[in-house]
Amino acid sequence: MARAVNHNGRKSILLNILWAIILIFALVLLLRIVLGAFTQHNHEIDVPDFSGMVMEDAEKLASKSHVRLDVTDSVFVTRLGLGTVFSQNPAPGSKVKKGRRILITINATQPKTVEMPSLVGLSLRAAKQRIIASGLTVGHLDYVYDMATNNVLAQSAFGRRVEPGRKLKLDTPIDLTLGRNSSDAVTYIPYVVGMTCSMACEALIDNSLNRGTIIYDDSVKTYADSLQAVVYSQSPVYSGDQSAFLLGTPVSLWLTIDQSKLKQQ
Repeated sequence: MARAVNHNGRKSILLNILWAIILIFALVLLLRIVLGAFTQHNHEIDVPDFSGMVMEDAEKLASKSHVRLDVTDSVFVTRLGLGTVFSQNPAPGSKVKKGRRILITINATQPKTVEMPSLVGLSLRAAKQRIIASGLTVGHLDYVYDMATNNVLAQSAFGRRVEPGRKLKLDTPIDLTLGRNSSDAVTYIPYVVGMTCSMACEALIDNSLNRGTIIYDDSVKTYADSLQAVVYSQSPVYSGDQSAFLLGTPVSLWLTIDQSKLKQQ
């Protein structure tokens, strides 16, 4: 009789342990389901590309994509529309959970202005330095006959002469009329493959050349891409000191972010 009681007791203990294991397993499973619902485990979404959008359109896309936009900074870029999205974090295509905040930098709605410096009488090199220091950019180089080569004879913007002290938008291109003596009228084409557009254009100006047509290939899809893109072809090609070109010759550039195109050069 004692043995029967002992056997039944042992059986009861084992049954209780089994039920305890089942209960623990069920609780763990329930906890994972609840946490999964709160953290949206395995329910990540792709971050849309908001670059270049006005905020109204960006907000609509964000709502549709179940993310939130938070404007944290602003810049001023003349080539972008006022009030449009300049950059974002996380980047487009990143995996995030629903409701994630996307930090946005927008292009300022009010353009910044700077004063036009006095450039007449300066050399091209000195004029370029003063233009950049003033927050402007070098535009077209127009050469006319003069005794002094690369001496600035006039300064203009958008086809009109600009007097020193006039207020201009930041990054306005300043066109220069420069002297060109017939005895010192040629230059050479630099090698700009592998450079960004801004670096290549600076090299062209330093060699008294103009920027020709700028062509981006299909790999360049956003403004950010255009900043990172590099030259993979140029025309005229690098001449070294073998072929001379007239001062002011335009050089066209082809740009890409596809590094394989550089290896083909």
